Amino acid sequence: MKTAMVLALLALSLPAAAAECAYPRAPGRLPDGNTATRDEMVTAKKQVDTYLASVNTYLDCIKFEHDASLTDPAAALNDEQKKQLSLRFVQKNDAAVDEQQDVASRFNEQLRVFKARTNK
Repeated sequence: MKTAMVLALLALSLPAAAAECAYPRAPGRLPDGNTATRDEMVTAKKQVDTYLASVNTYLDCIKFEHDASLTDPAAALNDEQKKQLSLRFVQKNDAAVDEQQDVASRFNEQLRVFKARTNK
């Protein structure tokens, strides 16, 4: 019961802060390296680079919010609340990094296919 109350309090206090850090949208479908033109690959590269930079900005934002939440004297968080905030930060951070790496890997695979096809 106590944990549920702590989580409810956290849920009430976090939405305003979380709204400031916009989670970036991953690029849509990446071009197929087997059929893509050079222009399509260049455009996709720019989109992926923009996305990767946006994720880094998001990660900086959630880190700043996390640190500010833990050190805000007005919040007067107990150890359990701090633990829950830190757990939530780690989950959000890890999910964003995993998606960032997935997008980069998928693009790089198509780029290798494109280069193998066009550099013959």
